[in-house]
Amino acid sequence: MNSELKRTYTDIQKKRDDLIIEYSPLIKYIANRLAIRLPPHIDINDIINSGVLGLMDAIEKFDENKGVQFKTYAEFRIKGAILDNLRSMDWVPRSVRKSVTLLESTYATLEKQLNRPATDDEVAEALQLPLEKLHDILAQASGVSLLSLEMLSSHDDAKLRLLDCLSDDESINPLSVLHKEEFKSSIARAIEDLPEKERFVISLYYYDELTMKEISEVLMLTESRISQLHTKAVLRLRGKLRELLA
Repeated sequence: MNSELKRTYTDIQKKRDDLIIEYSPLIKYIANRLAIRLPPHIDINDIINSGVLGLMDAIEKFDENKGVQFKTYAEFRIKGAILDNLRSMDWVPRSVRKSVTLLESTYATLEKQLNRPATDDEVAEALQLPLEKLHDILAQASGVSLLSLEMLSSHDDAKLRLLDCLSDDESINPLSVLHKEEFKSSIARAIEDLPEKERFVISLYYYDELTMKEISEVLMLTESRISQLHTKAVLRLRGKLRELLA
């Protein structure tokens, strides 16, 4: 390697190291925020390490010509890497996943029939379950709901977050922009159709980035109640949006 190439390589490495140091607080913030909703056996250091890999991926793939700020793109990649790692752990029991899928379809079917959000009593009746059992299932589903709205699409480089569609390696074209705008509009309409308290929880959690504890203080409800409202909102949205992604 000649001196000029070596100097260029060194500069690139230094820039990369500087970015990792600069954005390490962001990685810890995202990791800690996600960890709040995870079982205690999930090691926070594993989550942070995944976030570091996501940041390195962002540094490699960032294209300033696409009109996205690096911080925004880095956050997207960091969170994506963490969520991908959590999915690979498969820490949610299969029985819980099955229950979540059943709940999603039940909410979607009932709300299509009723043309309004289904109540807990209506969902419990449709599932032929006591109301207390439904609440137990919703509590078990809270961990699954963490991943649900962060990534709504399974396409490798076209993962869509809640009302936040970022272009990546593929070039921007009018058709893809149209599809993303239509998708975002569909999500917005679905959120508007949520019951009021569930809509508030979604807004405070995903837009204002409050924790469940902070939201409980704002709405003057218990943290477990806030978690239940979040889970129900996610299940309703997943049921509606799954059709768009089919």
